[in-house]
Amino acid sequence: MDTLTIDDFKRMLTAAYDAVKEREHEFSQLDSITGDGDHGTAIVQALASVVEVAVPASEYQQMFNDISFNIMLKTSGSTSTLLGGFFLGLADHTEGQSLTPSQVKQAFQGALDGVKKQTKATVGDKTMMDALQPAVEAIVNSASEDIVQIMQEGAEAAQQGAEATIPMKANFGRARNYGEKSIGYMDSGAASWSCMFGAFARALHS
Repeated sequence: MDTLTIDDFKRMLTAAYDAVKEREHEFSQLDSITGDGDHGTAIVQALASVVEVAVPASEYQQMFNDISFNIMLKTSGSTSTLLGGFFLGLADHTEGQSLTPSQVKQAFQGALDGVKKQTKATVGDKTMMDALQPAVEAIVNSASEDIVQIMQEGAEAAQQGAEATIPMKANFGRARNYGEKSIGYMDSGAASWSCMFGAFARALHS
């Protein structure tokens, strides 16, 4: 695939919502170990607001800006802030109705930069950044010019990053207060974001 159309991206977003919705209870259970147990509910609500706005959209930049605004309007908390930053970053690096492989890489780098404006967490802190940052790095550094392959590499890196959080001790946010008790469980945010990237890749295979 040498072009990612806006309709392709809409399929990616719908697939992400469906995949996360299916695992909502799992993500909330993981969150209950070191948090308040609402991550599954929060991210499903946020992605529902994403799909709601994406469906009628006809142009990339406006779609991503509207998505970010709708997330902030319909949801709250860290999930809203981080996803909002992600889509604002995409908006800053997209325009028109299609993206080349190079533009896909630029867009996802922008999305990571948008999230970094909202959090100081980084890889190793046992947060969603452990999935997001490796995913984007894999996308940006991919040698492929096939967008399906590029996104597949991102999905695999996100999954590996999420799995790497299992032996980690949380160093960021509320979870850090649990110290050694946070070891032995996948971070809920890393799990859900890796789920999203997996869905992005699968959507382009269909």
